[in-house]
Amino acid sequence: MNPLVTTEWLAAELGKSDIRVIDATMFLAAHGRNARTEFEAAHIPGAVFFDIDEVSELGTDLPHMLPPPEKFASRMQALGLGDGSRIIVYDNSPLRSAARVWWMLTLFGAHEVAILDGGFAKWQAEGRGVESGKPIVRHRHFTVWADKSLVRDIKQMTDNLRSKTEQVIDARSAGRFAGTEPEPRAGLRSGHIPGSKNLPYDQLFNEDGTYKSRDEIQAAFDAAGIDLAKPLVATCGSGITAAVLVFAAALLGHPKVAIYDGAWSEWGASATNPVVTGA
Repeated sequence: MNPLVTTEWLAAELGKSDIRVIDATMFLAAHGRNARTEFEAAHIPGAVFFDIDEVSELGTDLPHMLPPPEKFASRMQALGLGDGSRIIVYDNSPLRSAARVWWMLTLFGAHEVAILDGGFAKWQAEGRGVESGKPIVRHRHFTVWADKSLVRDIKQMTDNLRSKTEQVIDARSAGRFAGTEPEPRAGLRSGHIPGSKNLPYDQLFNEDGTYKSRDEIQAAFDAAGIDLAKPLVATCGSGITAAVLVFAAALLGHPKVAIYDGAWSEWGASATNPVVTGA
């Protein structure tokens, strides 16, 4: 299955016994919107709602960190997502949050996961059918394992400052990267991890919310000074939009890009971690 599927493809596949659709929409407080409420008002028929904030490690101050594998498996089973499913993830979020759920599913062992190109906005713009309410799902077995090669912690990121083994790419806006725009979360310093490069995630999309062509995505990585043939870690504000860069790299045939899960919410909160400002 192609990791990026069209609305036409999904419309033709909807209703097949192995197809599972996830609404992965999430918003920040500043957006003033409620993803679950919007899901219950309208979603792609048969879709289930994936609550990124709830399917996370709750014993930390950091936002939506990866949950333990057992918690992830139990939540997936409760959503009717199991072994043998072809899973299609979409969102209706400016954060393009489907990529985060695609990454989580991939990390925890799902074999066939794709993102709906253009998301719910494109689906609705084309006048395709929607349904409302809460879905009724049948529990399915989800065999979980965790590919920890796809995630980095703060110690690994600190060690990398010395070793420079891995390139680091930051998905935040150019202003946040340079330290000229304030961080949306309180108490964080402004700037970026020393040596990191900047590729704002929204540069990878067309105006209609679809991903740009593979040639255009490659050009964006090239312009950011990133060699996709070499080890790479993506970061952002809280681990959500970094997944857009990881997914884009996977589209180009580089599926092993990791995410620094604590992201700027962790790095920027430290008084001792080195921080650089400027482009």
